[in-house]
Amino acid sequence: MHTVVVGTSGVTASDVLAVARAGARVELSGEAVAALTAAREIVDALAAKPDPVYGVSTGFGALATRHIGQELRTRLQRNIVRSHAAGMGPRVEREVVRALMFLRLKTVCSGHTGVRPEVAQTMADVLNAGITPVVHEYGSLGCSGDLAPLSHCALTLMGEGDAEGPDGVVRPAAELLAAHGIEPVELREKEGLALLNGTDGMLGMLLMALADLDTLYKSADVTAALSLEALLGTEKVLAPELHAIRPHPGQAASAANMLAVLKGSGLTGHHQDDAPRVQDAYSVRCAPQVAGAGRDTVAHARLVAERELASAVDNPVVLPDGRVESNGNFHGAPVAYVLDFLAIAVADLASIAERRTDRLLDKNRSHGLPPFLADDAGVDSGLMIAQYTQAALVSEMKRLAVPASADSIPSSAMQEDHVSMGWSAARKLRTAVDNLTRVVAIELYAATRAVELREGLTPAPATRAVIDAARAAGVAGPGPDRFLAPDLAAADAFVRDGRLLAAVETVTGPLL
Repeated sequence: MHTVVVGTSGVTASDVLAVARAGARVELSGEAVAALTAAREIVDALAAKPDPVYGVSTGFGALATRHIGQELRTRLQRNIVRSHAAGMGPRVEREVVRALMFLRLKTVCSGHTGVRPEVAQTMADVLNAGITPVVHEYGSLGCSGDLAPLSHCALTLMGEGDAEGPDGVVRPAAELLAAHGIEPVELREKEGLALLNGTDGMLGMLLMALADLDTLYKSADVTAALSLEALLGTEKVLAPELHAIRPHPGQAASAANMLAVLKGSGLTGHHQDDAPRVQDAYSVRCAPQVAGAGRDTVAHARLVAERELASAVDNPVVLPDGRVESNGNFHGAPVAYVLDFLAIAVADLASIAERRTDRLLDKNRSHGLPPFLADDAGVDSGLMIAQYTQAALVSEMKRLAVPASADSIPSSAMQEDHVSMGWSAARKLRTAVDNLTRVVAIELYAATRAVELREGLTPAPATRAVIDAARAAGVAGPGPDRFLAPDLAAADAFVRDGRLLAAVETVTGPLL
């Protein structure tokens, strides 16, 4: 099994995905252990002094004015975890919780948090055992860290609350720790706070969304090309010289992908002979501009994610010169904004895909295709309701595009009076990305059927490869009405697991 070694820096997005999705093992480097030890010595020295230090010998948030004596500090750290583990609602997905835990461990190992090496090792042990704390949908405002989600993870380290074992069964955390030979931790000064104060949940979801969108944007270029082909559109609008005079890199990449898919097509441009059209509709002609703008938004989001991944987010932080200083680095605004930006871009990509699908089904705009791509229109309804489903998905995505980060509800007796709502932005983006996959799948289903209905015309080799792979995967072609939901589910799986992209790239080579 792949192993990710965590040092004081250098964790990559691939590392996060390996741990979150592939169950990679985690090890602490010698460098990390040394940094943890050095930072802990600083915290211990401050804890021994009479002067109050936030997070070490004080209460938290609006209660930070109270100095806590040494005899109560273990209880203080335990209590912050218990009281902050206040999430409600459905359980969060296993991959999100693993990303959350691993990213908190990454920051702990930076040497800026003051957590003891044995606590960090327990975090790694829990991940390696496949134990997943039960984390709930609601509880984070995206400021002072993803407090409730991280608290539920810290609760498991203490042997309290519930967690899911590697067998998928939820049990008391104490039982799971004991079954894997893991000793619960007793938190000391600052450690409870350090385990809660991070943007790890929203960052983990951002990194996974970026990985999914890398595949989905390429897949959307493919389905847009298939729709252009099925509509007998012209590929001349994809010429590199046209996109060079408006030098947005995402636009150029999208156009190049579509052109690669359409190479050798016998369908494109036929409308110039039979039913002259000066221009194709916007949803066809402007596909690279819309998808390209989204690609550039993804590139910006990736830059923000890389910066956040290189950050040590905690409050207070231990500095190399021995100071322990309060700060506001836990505020999730940088991550929250790009999560919302992506939700907007994803909704627009879905919207233009739905418009192309609708055009394929409308006999007045499809340039000779049968109504709704039906076998015997009137007796058969064809893909009429598949487009309804696509429209419903797009409508929800438009609602999800309303930014969460524009909202702020003050908390903690007005001490935390401006919050990012980044966790909420991440949660709705996950739904939006999931829906985009379904929207692209429905366009694929319609476009491949439409291409096959163009009898006597030869599709591009890449198109043929997609159709053959889709049919082999259970995505049905033209014919009388049938139970449609299983076909759409097969199309969804074909897009979701990357087989669409793999089929195209056997002909085109890697897309951009």
